[in-house]
Amino acid sequence: MSLARIPWPDVARDELTVAVPVGSFEQHGPHLPLDTDTRIASAVVQALGEVEVAPPIEYGASGEHEGFAGTISIGSAALELLLVEYGRSVCRWARRVVFVNGHGGNGPSLAKAVDLLRYEGRDVTWWPCAVPGADAHAGRTETSLLLHLHPDAVVPDRAEVGNTEPIADLMPRLRAGGMIAATTNGILGDPTGASAEEGQRLFDGLVTRARAAVERWHPGPGGRLV
Repeated sequence: MSLARIPWPDVARDELTVAVPVGSFEQHGPHLPLDTDTRIASAVVQALGEVEVAPPIEYGASGEHEGFAGTISIGSAALELLLVEYGRSVCRWARRVVFVNGHGGNGPSLAKAVDLLRYEGRDVTWWPCAVPGADAHAGRTETSLLLHLHPDAVVPDRAEVGNTEPIADLMPRLRAGGMIAATTNGILGDPTGASAEEGQRLFDGLVTRARAAVERWHPGPGGRLV
């Protein structure tokens, strides 16, 4: 159920598991929308079941993408603070909270924030929307997911091959100059073979893994569900 639509007297104190999508507002190549990560995280949360769905946190730590117009990043420190205060507030009435993360760059902030919240005695965790074997950014994986979830938001005839070098080889350039130093079109991977059918398979896998992690509720290092 969407938490935003519930009148406050209907919010069951100390009973609810609240799931919060955490995304970003950053370039995703010439063919995908700026809110791609938020769309994916939100869809996973909405498919979980047995949770209250909070509105998404739509801005994250995306400084590596700021060489491309449209990107808005609040930075790691601001995101960490936001997550800490968010967790402190929601835990005044919720039983427990899981942040479902759609952008890899948010990971360090989530781990630090959740570590602190758990140290303070709050049952807060996080889970990443990670696809095994995925390409790095705006490639086949994310394009397929968006073709399944939001086909009207994809511009297929703009999809083009990006930098397909292994991410390990790209890391020195990415650390030194951000994404713009490694790709001229904002893509790491090749989205040209993406399909809605593959996106549905990938999404179903994400939801299955997310549901299992939430059911187990076993926080590992950094408070991440394992």
